[in-house]
Amino acid sequence: MSKSSITASGHTLWSKMPKANTELFALTYGSLITELLKDYDNDIEEINNQLERIGHSIGIRCIDELLAKSEVNGIDIGPCSNLENTAEVVAKIGFRCFLGMTCDVANVTEKSFSLFLYENPLSIFVELPETTNGDDDDRHQSFNSDGKENSGGGPDWSKLKYSNVYCGVIRGALEQINMKVECDFVRDVLRGHDVNEIKVELKEIMSDGAGQDYHEE
Repeated sequence: MSKSSITASGHTLWSKMPKANTELFALTYGSLITELLKDYDNDIEEINNQLERIGHSIGIRCIDELLAKSEVNGIDIGPCSNLENTAEVVAKIGFRCFLGMTCDVANVTEKSFSLFLYENPLSIFVELPETTNGDDDDRHQSFNSDGKENSGGGPDWSKLKYSNVYCGVIRGALEQINMKVECDFVRDVLRGHDVNEIKVELKEIMSDGAGQDYHEE
């Protein structure tokens, strides 16, 4: 598919999808983050991992829905000829179809690409607290997951990948079409960057598209 037809297909599928209230969607996701903070005692690294795992479970099912919706609406996505084509489908059809988001593809190589997210419905009401400096009292001393001292005595919020669920969704979806990838939320507006960026690295082409974490419910 050409880039223009991919973009048009994404708009068509988005117009056919049932819409959720954006504010409710963001608040529901925020409640999930709050529960994870409580369940894992503000362990930021583990919370990032859990968000990725949740996204992975969603992603392995999203691909089936995407293909079914495409067939119903007469859209033939077809096999992707290269990684750049795959990236365009993820950005212009996947994100558009399910979230109504606009993503750009950049930094494409034979083994990796980046997705730039200029809007993020998950974080519309979110502002991460600053990691404040504490005093010299040893009672306030704490350590980050990498063993470095965090003088604020609380979580290092700069390490929280608030929207890391996206990385899991991408990994799970691509796993179902035989692509084993690793995804990282490398830039985040919530952490002071000018744009949201997800980097996707292709690790291998698998012989069986159904990943080992997939189980029928």
